[in-house]
Amino acid sequence: MTSERDPLTVSVVGAGGYAGVELVGLLLRHPGVRLGGLFGSSQRPTAASTAASASDFAAAFPAFRGMVDMPIRATSIDAILADSPKAVFLATPHEASHDLVPQLCSEGVIVFDLSAAFRLTDAAAYPKSYGFTHQHPALLRSSAYGLAELNRSKIAHAQLVAVPGCYPTSVILPMRPLVEAGLIAPRPIIVDSTSGVSGAGRSPSLRSLYCEVSQQPYGVLNHRHQPEMEQECGAPVIFTPHLGPFPRGILSTVHATLSSGVTAADVRSTLEARYAAEPFVHVLPEDVWPSVGAVVGSNRCDIGFAVDASRSHLIVCSAIDNLVKGAAGQALQCMNIRFGFDERAGFSLPASQTQLTAH
Repeated sequence: MTSERDPLTVSVVGAGGYAGVELVGLLLRHPGVRLGGLFGSSQRPTAASTAASASDFAAAFPAFRGMVDMPIRATSIDAILADSPKAVFLATPHEASHDLVPQLCSEGVIVFDLSAAFRLTDAAAYPKSYGFTHQHPALLRSSAYGLAELNRSKIAHAQLVAVPGCYPTSVILPMRPLVEAGLIAPRPIIVDSTSGVSGAGRSPSLRSLYCEVSQQPYGVLNHRHQPEMEQECGAPVIFTPHLGPFPRGILSTVHATLSSGVTAADVRSTLEARYAAEPFVHVLPEDVWPSVGAVVGSNRCDIGFAVDASRSHLIVCSAIDNLVKGAAGQALQCMNIRFGFDERAGFSLPASQTQLTAH
């Protein structure tokens, strides 16, 4: 087990995006970690990395003034390896991770990839879902899907951890135990999810402007996270994502038909048994429903449900913070598993505010 006297050197690629910034904040709180290098998501210098000051990261994200006096450097394998990291987090576009991961793995670095470049087991799915041809099918087969509560043993020994998507995390956690237990009838699971604007990333676009953002669906019947949900839930999924007029968080409402004779008590006992010992997954009491506000800033997934017995119909609601349990926190939890830390290391008590970059 790594100790505080032997800190783990880690680097973050994509430190200028929302997930990357969240990672930096979590890593700063981790008692067994030392930040190696911070890098942009491409080989081009970021606006911050061209500044004359040595505190470029803090200049871009003022909440970190006095805490992170490091530049955001242009990305290259040589630059990343120069810091001798034991682990590297990639909060990068899918194509960038696709190219970086094999080079880092060949150098013996443990990689936690927050993109979708290595989440799907079928290389043939990538041209349709992500717009590029996957060149590394062997890594797809050997990577560990980084949903900590459901894949802990493989994560503990993996060189490459494919950190799940935010929408899939909110769906797989409540639904996979029910599918595996045979409680769900062989019909499509219907998923409606709403994400805060940070889910669209930090690059400016018209629909995410303060005066333009509105509750609306997008990616209807063709969202790239749908195959990931089906792969990990083990059931067909019809998924409709929505953009919500709030900064961060995801609320998912899932509809499913129960198998014959399945009761609400069966659903509750299955979920509670699966997650009783999990620090970050909470099955809420009857008639208590998840909310975005309750999980913002945390690594939690809150789950509530109701059953219409007359129709054998199940409604499950879940809430996560898309930047924490849906990205950076999930990656940190996987790192804790992989390197023998307490899984709760680096996570703090809830904050009283919900700013994107406040820590």
